[in-house]
Amino acid sequence: MKLGIIGTGMIVKEFLPELVKMEGLEVLSIMGSPSGFAKAEALSQQYGIPQAVSNLEELCETGIDTVYVAVPNNLHFGYCKKALEMGMNVIVEKPMTDDAGEAESLAALARKKNLFLFEAITTVYMEGYRKIREWLPLLGDIKIVQCRFCQYSSRYDNFKKGIIAPAFDPKKSGGALMDLNLYNIHYVMQYFGRPDSISYFPNMERNIDTSGVLMMLYPKFTAVCVAAKDCNGDSSAIIQGTNGFIKSDMTPNKVGNVTLQLRDGTCEVAEEHYAERRMIPEFKQFIRAIKEQDYEFCYKQLEHSLAVNEVLNRARIQAGIKAK
Repeated sequence: MKLGIIGTGMIVKEFLPELVKMEGLEVLSIMGSPSGFAKAEALSQQYGIPQAVSNLEELCETGIDTVYVAVPNNLHFGYCKKALEMGMNVIVEKPMTDDAGEAESLAALARKKNLFLFEAITTVYMEGYRKIREWLPLLGDIKIVQCRFCQYSSRYDNFKKGIIAPAFDPKKSGGALMDLNLYNIHYVMQYFGRPDSISYFPNMERNIDTSGVLMMLYPKFTAVCVAAKDCNGDSSAIIQGTNGFIKSDMTPNKVGNVTLQLRDGTCEVAEEHYAERRMIPEFKQFIRAIKEQDYEFCYKQLEHSLAVNEVLNRARIQAGIKAK
């Protein structure tokens, strides 16, 4: 994979130290906005990236075959669409888009042009998450699922003062649902599919959900997804069934170590080796899929992302949070 990165924000700074060392991946270029070009230049020098550019056309002329879109949520669709039209495979940070219809159109375009389109959602690629899938049949009938991601945002104090970062900007599709709760939703839906119905109960400040609870109703159980950017709390997940429970001990984007506890006394623990380097498992799969031309894997994951995007859209509309 020959990669070009769009964006210079926190997620890029977190991932770059690992990306530049990954086998089968070359980071050839990084793009910053005209006003943020100096950041792109600084990152290119720090990590030995051959080129820093200020627009997509330049980026796509640097010998890349894949772009990684890591910009504010409201800009995802535009960059993904242009990159696909220019013949590039696309990896886009979560959420894929801020509108379900736009996500569907990107998926259709990727299929039409025989290109890869991945949503970068670390949860579903983690070792612990895969182990939970193996254990799920042991739980009997599932009765309750709870996912919690509560993390006091470093930007929240400024937000309260009226200094609005993209993560809290309704015009840029910010908020707890589109950020932290998205990991919870992926966690649940990758195992159990689309819910029969949903209800979202947000805590609103300045027209954005700074925290909230999403209820997802399935035929025989309810899943509760709690996310907060305005307070701290326990962040973990538990799946409870008639025979016992499975618990993961970290935020749903990292999963962490997972424990199986059954009523018959059985207890197993599986370690998560990539919790603090959470991008490695997902990018390994992206690299493998593109190298092996595994479109079946890609489009299966894409269908899951589209289903999650639809739930996000419904929840935002239901709660009165502006959506297109």
